[in-house]
Amino acid sequence: MYELKDEYLVGIESIDKEHKVLFEIADEIYELCINEFVPDKYDNIAALIQRLKDYTEMHFAHEEAYMESIQYKRMFTQKVQHDNFRRKLEEMDLEVIDENQEETIKDLLKFVTDWLVEHIMETDKRIAE
Repeated sequence: MYELKDEYLVGIESIDKEHKVLFEIADEIYELCINEFVPDKYDNIAALIQRLKDYTEMHFAHEEAYMESIQYKRMFTQKVQHDNFRRKLEEMDLEVIDENQEETIKDLLKFVTDWLVEHIMETDKRIAE
């Protein structure tokens, strides 16, 4: 369901490769969301959140290093958005997740989907301009 389509390419190969992995993680979240055969999704949700934290930390570091290397003028805005993404993931309470698994996985999917669409299309594409 989730895949990196041409319209999401920013034109910087290293960033596009990393964005592809973010789409793959979003697809894993989607698959878990629709999987009716996993009644207790807590461990899967926690693992996906951790994977998302780890991967975005690496991706944001690479993206910010690239922006720094080209003296990107909108870098501060990017860093603020990256920090907001990190904060949202850190605020996810594992106890609340356990009590509201279906709601949590849907909220996580919406958050990641919105981020991929809005951040890549409206913010990341400007890096290559």
